[in-house]
Amino acid sequence: MMFRTETAITNLESQDFCVYRMTEHDLLEVVEIEEASGLSRWGWDAYHAELAQKDGVVMFVARVKESEVVDGGARIKGFIASRLIADELHVNNVAVRGEYRRQGIGSALLKAVLLEGGRIGALGAFLEVRAGNGPAQALYERCGFTITGRRRNYYSQPTEDALIMSLMIHSSA
Repeated sequence: MMFRTETAITNLESQDFCVYRMTEHDLLEVVEIEEASGLSRWGWDAYHAELAQKDGVVMFVARVKESEVVDGGARIKGFIASRLIADELHVNNVAVRGEYRRQGIGSALLKAVLLEGGRIGALGAFLEVRAGNGPAQALYERCGFTITGRRRNYYSQPTEDALIMSLMIHSSA
């Protein structure tokens, strides 16, 4: 992972995307990805309010390289929304457009959030994932998360348990 500029968080040379801080200009596509991914709905207003908070907010998008954008098509391949609370980074939402899954985008977004979390003081990170979402659990495990608990009937539509996954962060500050 290389650091490129202050606006680009990471640039994976072998990939066709870069990870950037999320801005309000990204929100229409973020919400589109959220809806297509079946995540618990936040919507534009919630993401916008979170971005406005500034302190402790760690939200990134994976953008296509400009040479890949065709006829005003999608510019955002995936996103991640997280927040630092005390010394814990809570990963709220991670999603990648269906056609771009299994290309390392989710891993890159998680790694960027964990690096930034460590930089701003997080000692650990945690998230909830649907008990039946094996692909997401596998992604989180590849990034170092382990299952540490369960929340019964946490999700609705459909009702499902959440697995709590966490990891320790080594500060890069």
